[in-house]
Amino acid sequence: MTETINELELTVSRRIPAPRDKVFDAWLSPPILAKIMRPGGKHMTSKVTNDPVKGGRFSIIMNDAGKEMPHAGTYLEIDPHSRLAFTWESAHSPDDSVVTIDFTESEPGITDVTLHQVRFLSEQARDSHRGGWTAILECIEEAVA
Repeated sequence: MTETINELELTVSRRIPAPRDKVFDAWLSPPILAKIMRPGGKHMTSKVTNDPVKGGRFSIIMNDAGKEMPHAGTYLEIDPHSRLAFTWESAHSPDDSVVTIDFTESEPGITDVTLHQVRFLSEQARDSHRGGWTAILECIEEAVA
């Protein structure tokens, strides 16, 4: 089988009414990650393990009606309250796909989150991830409210 890797990328952003440190810390908290990593809806469940240090690994197993969807990655950069970068391993992206999340506090108590992911197997995979990340950003807003 020949696999074609595309240099496709996506960016999603969201303004979250919460302090930057609270939003950033939520991304590294396994209990909160388990709540937000359900892009298909609240009926989904997720199991999360996390070692949030540079070079540390995370695992997220999303479950939708008995169908498990494993995701994993390695932290490349953790700049507290400003930036996270990690590889994103899933069935729809190559293992060297990278997600970078920037956190900026545009005004007191308001955090702008910009998520950028590079490398996908196809345009369809990229578009699916765009929907998933958008839903996850909506969930994190609910989680930190």
